[in-house]
Amino acid sequence: MIELKTPAEIERMHVTGRFVAEVLTEVGRIADVGVNLLDLEHHVRGMIERRGAESCYWDYSPSFGRGPFRNVICLSVNDAVLHGLPHDYTLRDGDVLSADIAVGIDGWVADSARTIIVGTPAEEDLRIIRATEEALEAAIEVARPGNRLGDISAAIWEVAHDYGYPVNTEFGGHGIGRTMHEGPHVANKGRAGRGLMLRPGLTLALEPWLARTTDRIVYDPDGWTIRSADGSRTAHSEHTVAITEDAPLVLTRRESETPATRPTGRLSGRNA
Repeated sequence: MIELKTPAEIERMHVTGRFVAEVLTEVGRIADVGVNLLDLEHHVRGMIERRGAESCYWDYSPSFGRGPFRNVICLSVNDAVLHGLPHDYTLRDGDVLSADIAVGIDGWVADSARTIIVGTPAEEDLRIIRATEEALEAAIEVARPGNRLGDISAAIWEVAHDYGYPVNTEFGGHGIGRTMHEGPHVANKGRAGRGLMLRPGLTLALEPWLARTTDRIVYDPDGWTIRSADGSRTAHSEHTVAITEDAPLVLTRRESETPATRPTGRLSGRNA
């Protein structure tokens, strides 16, 4: 079901979004060489408990996955990109870490993800992270009344295409509000001018994610962690966005975050 939110309800989601942004800022601060994923998980659990928030992941039981999810944050490393199950793994120099979290406060949910590099960055890893960030900003820019859902999907795909990255369409963005997953589904590839008309009050989690050289995915034996099928590295960026009468309102923007811009001198092509 698609539910349009009032300005007052969007502000309540914004309260949650600010907390989600705070959590991801903290994860970026403490994730370092030698830090265990389980330490990150427990640190975030403490933040959620102190805030009086509720994890949307704990006991989450979709059609995929092996049993209910019993963690509060998804932590995906290197070729893992979505639904990474926190486990006993110590971060190494050069690891690519995607962190994804959704929580509710007073009945209103926000969802966001970011990808960081632990220690020494490789240029090809910086490049794919930049691609997801730019794709997200392009999607946000067209999330305006009168445009259509396909405009968002097309904006994401155009950035990925310009960079030379393939796009998987099995998992994408979604509506959000009283629960983590509401209608509509927001594919990361689509045709401009098609689909649902965007209206003020629509709230969406937009989440471009990419693997360097494949659009195919595989699952770990845990039934949750999704990886690129060929082992290539990945990146994931996500914000919760409200469509308003004026400009799109990003409810999960981190204070230190500068919206990505598309540099005119960027190299294009798969092997750039």
